[in-house]
Amino acid sequence: MRRALSLCLALALFVAPQVVQAGSRLVSTQLNSASLAGNRIGISPLRNVTVYLPPRYGDSDRRFPVLYFLNSFFENQAEPFASHDAQGLLDRAIGAGVIGDVIMVTADFTTPTGSSWYVNSPVTGKWDDFMVRELVPYIDSTYRTLAARESRGVVGDGVGGYGAVRFGMLHPDLFGSVYAMQPVGAGSGVQPSWSRPDFDLLARARSIDDLGNDGFSRIFTSIYQAFSPDPDRPPLYIDPPARRVDGHVVVDSAVMARFQQRFGLIDLLPANADNLKALRGFKLDWGRADPIFDHIHANQAFAHRLDEFGVPHEAEEHAGGFRDRHWGEQGRVRTDVLPFFARHLLFAPVGEQDHAE
Repeated sequence: MRRALSLCLALALFVAPQVVQAGSRLVSTQLNSASLAGNRIGISPLRNVTVYLPPRYGDSDRRFPVLYFLNSFFENQAEPFASHDAQGLLDRAIGAGVIGDVIMVTADFTTPTGSSWYVNSPVTGKWDDFMVRELVPYIDSTYRTLAARESRGVVGDGVGGYGAVRFGMLHPDLFGSVYAMQPVGAGSGVQPSWSRPDFDLLARARSIDDLGNDGFSRIFTSIYQAFSPDPDRPPLYIDPPARRVDGHVVVDSAVMARFQQRFGLIDLLPANADNLKALRGFKLDWGRADPIFDHIHANQAFAHRLDEFGVPHEAEEHAGGFRDRHWGEQGRVRTDVLPFFARHLLFAPVGEQDHAE
């Protein structure tokens, strides 16, 4: 018996006790945005923000890279955490060494018609300015971040993927790495864009509520408010590039030209290709089972155009549908997005360590 006790004691001394680390935290806060004040459609400039702080954030005075997550249509800042357990997924990924300790930030970029499209608009507000002049500086001044482009990434889902690429195009000095998950708005699809909305419904609407549950009409109203706005044309404040006359859709060529020049990522590329070349990492993906083939066609064309301009990037067509394989332990956030940023984010001050932990 004494020998058995001695052996148990020896084993207990040999096996070091597990160090229990503090858990991660979600911090909910609000920003009163000057960039959104006075917008035409009455969107509140008080925007909700959620900040994920990794488990070791409170252990020392070290600084951390930051990942900005942009949501898709009708999804606010709480969606990844409330619907997909993003906190638990990040905790497990960090614990398994999939990615180093990283801060993740989500903010509410929604409008009554679905999304701001992350751009400045005289109708919905200056959302690009909100991101680059207010949100990023606020995060860097409030939390212990590595406040350099090398340590700052942006990832988006759907329309958020569009926003991620656009921020990379316009602000490579701010964001060093970009991942777009199934971006919409990459370029022209198989069907012309004017075939989607109900222009009779748009013409007779006396408020945004009159659009009801017509998904395409609401989404295209958000698109027109962002890229073909008319601040003097209530209640929708849009200058649509087409209208219905005697039962037929008539396209206004001048309005359509202005709209196309501002909207499609493929059309924005020539002026911004060199900015994308400056990124540390750039990837987009899409699902070949997407029921809207326009998304597949547009992303394939955009990837080919990136090749034409010599922009280094990764482009992957996977077996999923539209946004149906993103979350969970086998979802693409865990298997593809986080490893991508583990490779391309800088997890230490510039000059000290040019790779992830």
